[in-house]
Amino acid sequence: MSPRPPRRRLVPDYLATGGRAQGDDRISLERLSVLQAATPEEPRELSPGQRRVLDILPEGRSLPLAEVAARLGLPFSIARVLAADLVEAGYLRTRPPIPPAQRPDRDLLEKLINGLHGLKS
Repeated sequence: MSPRPPRRRLVPDYLATGGRAQGDDRISLERLSVLQAATPEEPRELSPGQRRVLDILPEGRSLPLAEVAARLGLPFSIARVLAADLVEAGYLRTRPPIPPAQRPDRDLLEKLINGLHGLKS
């Protein structure tokens, strides 16, 4: 017996955004933009997709937008529109991803780890 094929969603993805392909132009969200819930109060009049975004971001927890899309099983473009609407409404805060120049040097970290392993022996 072969495994069951993945179930098709009952509601097409584009309906989650009301048919819009882009969010607010003033809110620029990238794949690695970090989202965090901005208010502990119960939001009103949200679409089911927006409510799902807020449900996976409990107070104090941050996730990159790409991971939010993956956890919801939505295309990135749909998750970006939903998140932009929530940022505009004040339910989410966002910060840009860490630029590559500010990330730690991988080679330096590997040398540090190897040196620490050498001290251990």
